[in-house]
Amino acid sequence: MKPVFVIGHRTPDTDSICSAICYARLKQMLTGREHIPCRAGQVNAETQYVLDCFGVEAPRYLASLNPRLSDVQYREVAGIAAQLSLRRAWQYMSETNIHTIPVVDGERNLEGLLTFSDIARFYMEDQDANALAAARTSYRNLVDVLNGELVVGNMEDHFEQGKVVVAAANPDVMEDYIEEHDLVILGNRYESQLCSIEMKAGCIVIGLGAPVSRTIKKLAEESGCTVIATPMDTYTCSKVINQAVPVQHIMKRSGLVTFRPDELVEDVKKTVAKKRIRYYPILDNDGKYVGMVSQRNLLDIEKQEVILVDHNERDQAVEGIQSAQVTEIIDHHRIGALETNGPIYFRNQPLGCTATIVAQLYWENGVEIDRQTAGLLCSAILSDTLMFRSPTCTHADRAAAEELAQIAGVDVKTHAVAMFRAGSQLVGRSMDELFHMDYKYYQVRNKRMAISQVTSVNQDELDGIRPQMLEYMRSCLPTSGLAMLFVMLTNIIDEATELVYIGQGTAELVRAAFQKECGPESVVLPGVVSRKKQLVSPLLAALEQEDGEEA
Repeated sequence: MKPVFVIGHRTPDTDSICSAICYARLKQMLTGREHIPCRAGQVNAETQYVLDCFGVEAPRYLASLNPRLSDVQYREVAGIAAQLSLRRAWQYMSETNIHTIPVVDGERNLEGLLTFSDIARFYMEDQDANALAAARTSYRNLVDVLNGELVVGNMEDHFEQGKVVVAAANPDVMEDYIEEHDLVILGNRYESQLCSIEMKAGCIVIGLGAPVSRTIKKLAEESGCTVIATPMDTYTCSKVINQAVPVQHIMKRSGLVTFRPDELVEDVKKTVAKKRIRYYPILDNDGKYVGMVSQRNLLDIEKQEVILVDHNERDQAVEGIQSAQVTEIIDHHRIGALETNGPIYFRNQPLGCTATIVAQLYWENGVEIDRQTAGLLCSAILSDTLMFRSPTCTHADRAAAEELAQIAGVDVKTHAVAMFRAGSQLVGRSMDELFHMDYKYYQVRNKRMAISQVTSVNQDELDGIRPQMLEYMRSCLPTSGLAMLFVMLTNIIDEATELVYIGQGTAELVRAAFQKECGPESVVLPGVVSRKKQLVSPLLAALEQEDGEEA
């Protein structure tokens, strides 16, 4: 079975990363099935400090859940050589039950494609007496399809000139239609064999299992005439001989439709929908053939199972979440608009941190929490609750963090301050990086906005970035597709936030939400440290009221 991905939101914070790691561990222990922790964005400085502190690698980066061709169960059908006979190609295609076969060289470079239709068309339309020569058919292929023996000649030579002649007439009549270089199919009549060699035939095929006399062998060697002996009669020989033609003679060489493993399945579907081909070759990043994919393979793709932690809204989820099968959600935020195809396990509690819920699940299932896991969960709780200062923090959060701290062997205050200092090194970072370290999208009816939060234990740092952040926000708003941008500059120690904002009507909205006088682009909000509980709710409520009054 494919592994299950456990992943947080697009702007991962310490809670999102640590909860994904720890819940993946718990699920694997409980189910025995592989669960892989993932992340949908870059690890911030605070989270990296936590991971380094407890010796844990960052989760796998997952840019998108949109399935790629590498996720499809394609067929690893071996390619065939261009010199292979049509007979052998047909047998191979029948045995593998595939209607399109790749033609490759010794280094797996794709040279062409062969289909059942190509072979049928050759026999119905193109078969004539000159087909073998036109295709430069090897004597090896001729001996093979005739189930014969090369009596005179070289297996590696090719029949390149002349036509195929069936010698059914008397020798004196044969002279009228046998020409130099022809391939002559005949029986056990010595006179006909001799006549064919004297007429400078390029090859004679002696049927009916007749022995080849020494004289005929000697004359054939002297005149450069290849001799093949076969147990078949002349009718059967003439019927199967064109099956010796190499596939390169009829394979499709140009306009080949190929795909790479990293191509999106949705894009591949759009391409194949316009074609009438059943199978398509897949080439790796070096252009080497690796397998064949059919339209049916694209339809039967198995959805990736995913567990979401620390979020439940589509806007915050990893790209392509609609292509995956969400099996669980573990979260502590408001319930958004993410839809699932069926009922799932959804645990949502009004707590200060998702990691608190994960810790509860360990205890409820009787699973012992080791020091490393305890350290990650404790760090997440301290981060999300701002060391218990956030109004979202509950007694359950504090109790869990303190118990986990004992298991991890850390002092709550010392560890929290070290975390916050690691994460609040703002100097030297671009405004784009700071803005996107911890931001989320929200929408009320036709208005969409983003709220970012930058935290620090140093007020001078926050004051220093304010003018640059405002300039950055003004530059990106016109192309962002958003109506409003907000940035919370939060001082963890002072437990205060300066809210910086731009966008039409933002000052009026903030004034209505917090019932206080505001500057044109910022306002100081004492005691406000939580985006979820202290900022988002008043802003969205004010927006709802504003839209209601307009209606």
